[in-house]
Amino acid sequence: MTDRIEVAATELRPLLEEFIIWARANAPGSDPELVGPAALWHRLAFSQDLGTWKRADLRNLLLDRMPKVVEDPDAAADGMLPAVDAYLTFLSQTGRLAKGSDSLADLQAELDDVEDEFVDLMEELLDDTEGDEEDDETGDLGDFEPFADELAELDTIRLRPDSELAAAARQVPLIAKARDLAVWVGSGRRVGEDTLLTDAEVEEALAAVGLPRPETEGPTAEAVPQLWNIWNLAVDLEFLEPGEGGTVAVQDDTAEWPFDEDEDVLDAWMLGLHSVDYGDPELDDDDLTMALAGLTRGTLVRLLLAGGSRDLGELTQELAEAAADLDELGADAWEAAGDPLAPAIEWLSGYGMVEVDDGVLRLTPLGTEGVIHLVDDADIEVDARPAIESMSAHELLALSAELPEDEADAEFAAWMRLREPGRAAEELLDAAAEDESDALIRVQAASVVGTLGEAAVPAWQAALKQSSLRPYAATHLSQLEVPGAPEPTQDDTHWLILDMWTISAGLGRSEFVSSLRDIGPEMVNELLEVIWKIPHAHVEELLDLISQVHPDKQVAKAARRALFKARSV
Repeated sequence: MTDRIEVAATELRPLLEEFIIWARANAPGSDPELVGPAALWHRLAFSQDLGTWKRADLRNLLLDRMPKVVEDPDAAADGMLPAVDAYLTFLSQTGRLAKGSDSLADLQAELDDVEDEFVDLMEELLDDTEGDEEDDETGDLGDFEPFADELAELDTIRLRPDSELAAAARQVPLIAKARDLAVWVGSGRRVGEDTLLTDAEVEEALAAVGLPRPETEGPTAEAVPQLWNIWNLAVDLEFLEPGEGGTVAVQDDTAEWPFDEDEDVLDAWMLGLHSVDYGDPELDDDDLTMALAGLTRGTLVRLLLAGGSRDLGELTQELAEAAADLDELGADAWEAAGDPLAPAIEWLSGYGMVEVDDGVLRLTPLGTEGVIHLVDDADIEVDARPAIESMSAHELLALSAELPEDEADAEFAAWMRLREPGRAAEELLDAAAEDESDALIRVQAASVVGTLGEAAVPAWQAALKQSSLRPYAATHLSQLEVPGAPEPTQDDTHWLILDMWTISAGLGRSEFVSSLRDIGPEMVNELLEVIWKIPHAHVEELLDLISQVHPDKQVAKAARRALFKARSV
């Protein structure tokens, strides 16, 4: 059976690789990884022809076969049917749904018919495994979870300005190679069913990206893993996309890399960030390869925890011990690989994330940015902030809203030291005017600018023209006794109240109810008589909330009346 599985998997691989490319552009919400097991067991149990699909076979595959072989019932319950739907659509649109198959519409109807039963089966599998000991499960070398506490305790990490990171990303050799490969692929290169490229094409591709031709007696395509890693990177970067009739094509703007705009450069670099996994060693034995899975990520997280650099010898020893502890084959795999860190460091260096100097491995600023994103993707907390000198006013306000008061004050103080008070006031109020619905940013900005005294007068005067900031500007100009400044109106006061209610509501129901109780039902009633007229972004939302949560029925009733009036305007 093992031989049959290997043969079937080999037959499927080129088709699935092309499907993954197709899915990025045509079914981004699907998970192509979930298609592999379904397509493999369809080939093994129901049809020798990869393109022949019948409704009855599809039903049996999903309801009989998949419950016996699925590895992650939770993921399958959520995503397998959409993934299979995308795969069948791919077969149909690319002419691979063989004659004699049921129509795509019929197959999709079958997916709809079996959905509830399939999900029930997956939930039963989940119930059956609830008693399993989760403590026995171990991740690979790239699992960040064991380091969560240490990551949370790290001192604040300052990330470099986007302009600096973009300049570094423009110099990344692997992206240039991926661009060159995609440009060589051209506007419509047909890919093969057994291997993506013929041996002759592989030699041309190697020349295009500057890789040497391997010395091998077998097919060249099977001896160039680095080329295929670059191919996959080109797909990740969206330099390559599926074409019609089993072809792959270069994206229109690929040849323009490195792009002119810093934002476009960093967006592209981030698309390829998960290519770090391509740095893991690949051995002839699959079990040994799996024993070293995650080595590249494991290298990155250890560098981050050490402040960005490690002695290479000590790091190598630590990772070797970790591999032996995690997997019974870890020590054998480490020995078989010879120098397991070599491919990891080569890939990370090529992606601009690390550098080696006199036996010390260091994260580059681009590498620090990347590993912070990977940690964040793993839902692990780490205190990373933009460099003070590169932080915009809006970034400062958004960050400070999430910090304890003393830390926020320190951030503001450091940021202010780099600017003249008048300029700081202008930047903060401009940031506060960007989104009229963001009351918290607005209140924070007004509070800080309010400490700058007369230096902020020109910025306050300019803010009078912004409806969301006028109430704050009029109030502060009046307090500063600026000649000719308008007096705050009753509408200005009501706007300020609505801003404070918005912030209070964002803290939770109990906090909001408490703030209403503090001013008493009589005052709330008086406000409800007039506050519905204010063109505030959250007035209807707040009135609706008061009608639901206020403990005084009369106040709740008055809020409903005010909401009706607001909606009628």
